[in-house]
Amino acid sequence: METNEDKGIEEKEPPVAHEQKERRKSKKETEEKIEETVEETPEGEETEEPVTAEEAIEEKEEETAEAVEEAEEEKEAVEAPEEAEEKEEVEREIKGEVEEEIVEERIYTIPLRRAWISPRKKRAPRAVRIVKSFVQRHMKPEAIVVSNEVNERLWSRGIEKPPRKIRVRASKDKEGTVTLRLAEGD
Repeated sequence: METNEDKGIEEKEPPVAHEQKERRKSKKETEEKIEETVEETPEGEETEEPVTAEEAIEEKEEETAEAVEEAEEEKEAVEAPEEAEEKEEVEREIKGEVEEEIVEERIYTIPLRRAWISPRKKRAPRAVRIVKSFVQRHMKPEAIVVSNEVNERLWSRGIEKPPRKIRVRASKDKEGTVTLRLAEGD
């Protein structure tokens, strides 16, 4: 009976075992490098402890974050003051801090009795349409924005029973957009 040695065939190691050997070799090499650096440093100087991979990654991340911050600061310094103001305004707008420049503001009590004429399952959607048409007729806006609180009030008792009337505060900004909010006290 012939063996693998007789045939000249080498036994192949499983790929996992091969990878493990490679890792061990690279680990030994890094340990040797660390030992060499420790031996090369004179005794009078302070020596740094060996850095683990995690610590090295954290240091790189910190350096990168600092570099990004510095680049942003330099970019802001180079930008024109007008651009910086626009940028700040956009940031405030995102946060919801910007006050709109209100041209006109009115408080209306909108009757919703016509919504009750329609079938039960269509009353709340019809009430929303009635509110929008009322504001369209009275304020002549470019666009209408119904706030979440007004919508919730219209739908508060479900689709079948919208309120009989609702008090809203309609404010028109310089672009002609009317925003509907609940009137205070409601």
